[in-house]
Amino acid sequence: MDFPVTFHIFGKTILAHPLFEAAGIFTGMRYYFYLKRKSAEKMSFNTSAAVLIGATAGALIGSKLIGNLENPYALFENFSFKRFWTNNTIVGGLAFGLIGVEWAKKIVGHKESTGDLIVFPLILAIIIGRVGCFLTGIYEETYGIPTNSVFGMHLGDQYLRHPVALYEIAFLIVLWIVLKIIKEKNEFPSGFIFQLFMITYFSFRFMLDFIKPKVDLIAGFGTIQLVCIAVIFYYFFKLKSTKVVNSP
Repeated sequence: MDFPVTFHIFGKTILAHPLFEAAGIFTGMRYYFYLKRKSAEKMSFNTSAAVLIGATAGALIGSKLIGNLENPYALFENFSFKRFWTNNTIVGGLAFGLIGVEWAKKIVGHKESTGDLIVFPLILAIIIGRVGCFLTGIYEETYGIPTNSVFGMHLGDQYLRHPVALYEIAFLIVLWIVLKIIKEKNEFPSGFIFQLFMITYFSFRFMLDFIKPKVDLIAGFGTIQLVCIAVIFYYFFKLKSTKVVNSP
């Protein structure tokens, strides 16, 4: 396979990543609305709209802010609006999307968790997006460092690299199965599955970034890892106060 994989659409050459990212978002949203129609939990229109706006605004801001702060030196020394707009990371999107949802819920006075329903559509969207990351190879900053391990792959240069996008896809498939089993075998408070997803996914991303190119900021950690640490601590304390009862 030659990297990057491109598609020719209306006379233009387009990288696989933005196409798969868009397909992931579309498919994930369609799956979410499907689950929402089947769900017994109903939210008012005002609450649903507020949560959607808060999540979208937070995710948009966070994905670009954290994506650009992965290399703050490049951001401030040679600022480019095009570079700023095209740099994204799902870690920033999830973290700031959470903040946006919590603010929106406070505005409309909704106290119940709204996250469980989005977990599996979110996993699906990330998996599809990561296919695009893999197909783009080293031509966007979603690749691994050089390695001599059996998993090393040529992703567009002379080095064998960790195919971190494939690692993440495999992890998310396993996580989907595990969360499904937990959901079916236990009675849990609203929001528990989402909390479990967040702490597990951010723990995985924290570890994964050790085998990705990064700029060390504090104690050898990069920007994404620092965000992961903050989210892990936040959900660790939330999970500690959550009681799960085994189903008979």
